[in-house]
Amino acid sequence: MKAQGKAFRYGENVDTDVIIPARYLNTSDAKELASHCMEDLDATFVKKVQLGDIIVAERNFGCGSSREHAPLAIKTAGISCVIASSFARIFYRNAINIGLPIMECEAAVAGIKMGDNVSVEFTKGVITNETTGERWSAEPFPPFIQKMISADGLIQYLQQEVLS
Repeated sequence: MKAQGKAFRYGENVDTDVIIPARYLNTSDAKELASHCMEDLDATFVKKVQLGDIIVAERNFGCGSSREHAPLAIKTAGISCVIASSFARIFYRNAINIGLPIMECEAAVAGIKMGDNVSVEFTKGVITNETTGERWSAEPFPPFIQKMISADGLIQYLQQEVLS
């Protein structure tokens, strides 16, 4: 598995209320949620994001309430991976459950700027800033979690495992 795209760079403590504001939680439609992704933090995000782009953020990404809507909005908006110095634990698990790849790597976060072209090799845990040529190592997920993400989340993974 690999991701490659333009970096959208954010600071620390990006909470679920700015990822997907509570006023939009009256729907579970992923496309509707994605259309409001990050709008309170970056009003231009949904206009600029392209399929495959990557969010890069500092520590404690996804803090706040435990809504699964936040990683779902990010993924449906087209983001292929979130790289952060650290993640709020509930966001971390919700991201895996819906098949959104995430990587913790403080050095990569420090070396990636807004708009840089970034690639991620999930099986090896290698993050490359294609703009500067810098490379970093992150801890790759164990194979079963990689399968879960490849299957597009926990439910699909379990359905594949039960049916195979």
